[in-house]
Amino acid sequence: MAITNVLVANRGEIARRVFATCRRMGIGTTAVYSDADAAAPHVSEADAAIRLPGNTPAETYLRGELIIEAALSAGADAIHPGYGFLSENAEFARSVLDAGLVWIGPPVAAIEQMGSKVESKKMMDAAGVPVLAELDPAEVTEAHLPVLIKASAGGGGRGMRVVRELSELQDQIAGARREAESAFGDPTVFCERYLETGRHIEVQVMSDTFGKTWAVGERECSIQRRHQKVVEEAPSPLVEKIDGMRDRLFEAARLAAEAIGYEGAGTVEFLADEKGDFFFLEMNTRLQVEHPVTEQTTGLDLVRLQLQVASGLPLPAAQPAQRGHSIEVRLYAEDPAHDWQPQSGPVHKIEIPFTTGEFTVLDQPGVRLDTGVVDDSVVGVHYDPMLAKVISYAETRVEAAHLLATALQRAKIHGLVTNRDLLVRVLRHPAFLAGDTDTAFFATHDLAALSAPLASEADEALSIVAAALADSAANHAASRYTRLAPSGWRNLASLPQTKSYESRTSGTHEVRYRITRTGVAVEGHDGLELISATPQRVVLAVPGERGPVRRQFEIARYGDLVAVDSPLGPVAVRRLPRFTDPSEQVAAGSLLAPMPGSVIRLGAAEGDQVQQGQPILWLEAMKMEHTIAAPATGILSALNVTVGQQVEVGTVLAVVEEQEQEQEQA
Repeated sequence: MAITNVLVANRGEIARRVFATCRRMGIGTTAVYSDADAAAPHVSEADAAIRLPGNTPAETYLRGELIIEAALSAGADAIHPGYGFLSENAEFARSVLDAGLVWIGPPVAAIEQMGSKVESKKMMDAAGVPVLAELDPAEVTEAHLPVLIKASAGGGGRGMRVVRELSELQDQIAGARREAESAFGDPTVFCERYLETGRHIEVQVMSDTFGKTWAVGERECSIQRRHQKVVEEAPSPLVEKIDGMRDRLFEAARLAAEAIGYEGAGTVEFLADEKGDFFFLEMNTRLQVEHPVTEQTTGLDLVRLQLQVASGLPLPAAQPAQRGHSIEVRLYAEDPAHDWQPQSGPVHKIEIPFTTGEFTVLDQPGVRLDTGVVDDSVVGVHYDPMLAKVISYAETRVEAAHLLATALQRAKIHGLVTNRDLLVRVLRHPAFLAGDTDTAFFATHDLAALSAPLASEADEALSIVAAALADSAANHAASRYTRLAPSGWRNLASLPQTKSYESRTSGTHEVRYRITRTGVAVEGHDGLELISATPQRVVLAVPGERGPVRRQFEIARYGDLVAVDSPLGPVAVRRLPRFTDPSEQVAAGSLLAPMPGSVIRLGAAEGDQVQQGQPILWLEAMKMEHTIAAPATGILSALNVTVGQQVEVGTVLAVVEEQEQEQEQA
């Protein structure tokens, strides 16, 4: 059956990715969108768009009946599920087919068989694929610890928890079930033995309806946070160095696909050790987030193949050979230095240098960008905080890593805290470059050091000086009376000009400077020479051991946010007012909401004695639970929220009055 119009039952980056291939094939496109996504790029790019009333996934993208109605009303004849949401929901796939639409995915029976991670392991074991034994949560004992709780119906780290103390098991199971229900509509979880270190290796398979299955290539996705992948690459550096491992992996992946009569694109995931032994984890019956690295190293458009297989066409006669190396990073709106807290708000600007293609296979070394946001997009609290996938392709792994790291360092990403600095440091880390990348990478190599700002303290201070001089130039340009005089000029000797800024990582900075007849004099920066200053660009000559070095800084302003970009590293600060409004100050011991979200549970009541680190409440944001704990031992003197309440970032949730030393001794 020829497909003429595809509805993507998803949002953001993956919807745009599928639409891009549809356009290249002359196929019409239909989008669905929640109220929160009304202005999202995937909506405006589609030929038609249908509203799903509401904001949360449960109200919108998890409502299969509404999505099918949307496809029928827009004249779409096929549905592509993307990844996440309903992509591995067998009932949804069956409903699509029952409605007379083409399902761009595997057979319903294959989804059902792999949809339960518990049952799929039994089937793979019977097919001869090595597996880790599944544990019944009710039968876990001390001897089994540590164990990993996993959601049976989904992936992406949702509903996944590591338990090392038996006393924590039931609470963690309850939390995992809530996350799984919220993300996938199914609260079923199970346990398995947790391997503290290992290599996450997966094989991309592609099967047609004529019995042919390709093991297209392997990917390594070992660098993870909260069991969600952060860096992915193809080919795997582990597989590259172990003779025969690729053949064994490919054979196991083909066995898995053939055991369930698979059709379309899928991924068989394994956990491997350094010796090359591996165990089946799960089979994802959909396209993976990290599929671009396989596309880059094979030259294949996997979405195109999905559409062709769904149309009844056979795979090409010959499978393409591997080429070069590709690395993908997931650029998240989150703060790795503070427990990976997700961020929300406007993306004022996102610009990745060296980008030679978007949502497409590159023919030459370069950077590919797959993103669901553009300048002025808003990241909300209802969905995953991934901003973009940035993918490099080069002849060698080291070249791909260097290219991607430099592109990220020089990217202009304004408005939100992101994991960009962490990604750059990972890509440049000696262990990564050596291919030593197991699942404990962040624990092994000091997360605090990896998440430190790229700009050193001295470089940050210099960038803030540039921000102050650019602000001075902007004030001068806006003045009606002093445009003929230099910025900051005084006829008589006077006190220095002062501008104050607040850095998220280093606190308050005061820049004190004088504009003189010969240039600028900045306190604490002897010998610094101002070459030029405009509101958007400042050039400084910085004294060095062998003479001055010119540095260029680009400055952008969004309200009180000032973003400074230079080869030294990105710097973002808040311009402070000259006078503080007393009404904006909060009481000592206040617990502020680190992100917008919904209060889902309370752990204490007003007036309770609480211990430092004791959970006070739990917030749900971006499909994950976040614990808000007492900052000190004391009395919970105020609890300002209730279960179900929506809160904004900075809301005072509660106040803990710290006990005096004498009271503690008494």
